[in-house]
Amino acid sequence: MARPRSFDRDHVLHAAERQFRSSGYNGTSVDDISAATGLGRGSLYAAFDGKHGVLMQAMAGYVARLGQVAPRALAGPDEGALERLHAYLLRAVQGVPLAGDVPPASDRTAAACFAGKMAMEIGASDPEVQRMAAECFAVLVTAVAECVRAAQRNGDIDPEADADDLAYLLLTVIRGTDIVGAYGHSPARLASIAESAFALLPRTRP
Repeated sequence: MARPRSFDRDHVLHAAERQFRSSGYNGTSVDDISAATGLGRGSLYAAFDGKHGVLMQAMAGYVARLGQVAPRALAGPDEGALERLHAYLLRAVQGVPLAGDVPPASDRTAAACFAGKMAMEIGASDPEVQRMAAECFAVLVTAVAECVRAAQRNGDIDPEADADDLAYLLLTVIRGTDIVGAYGHSPARLASIAESAFALLPRTRP
């Protein structure tokens, strides 16, 4: 009979995610993960097949959480869709975690998109990371585009506009502010960027 696990898998993966966010993939060693999670090197290799395995499972958990939290934040009656879109945009550019569970860090860059951070660092040389990051972005595009369509049905956004294109526009702004925030620009500056992006939405009424 297989020996039962003696650790909380979700707790371990959340701790590993925080470590990768803080130090990056290349700046994180197996010993760092061991210290962050409380698991020995042998247990990490047995359970996750090493550092890369930990990363992939941490990213998979992040995408799964995002797939629940983002649609929930944006779903609702058509008449409130524009306001939900506005609130989501403002929260996202301020680095408020939108995938649940992993608490915000004092460093804003550590609260940015985990999948995007890993893709920027190693996605060009790691197809698995690139695939997972693309899946994460697709989840967000779908949720934001559905909210845009709801606003279109309510007459707040031009019904002739392409909802997917608008979703890509808003998410490009959100991910861009991850970088601008990392440069040290103020929350007020990031909020101003978000408001400018929101103002670009093709409205049907003031």
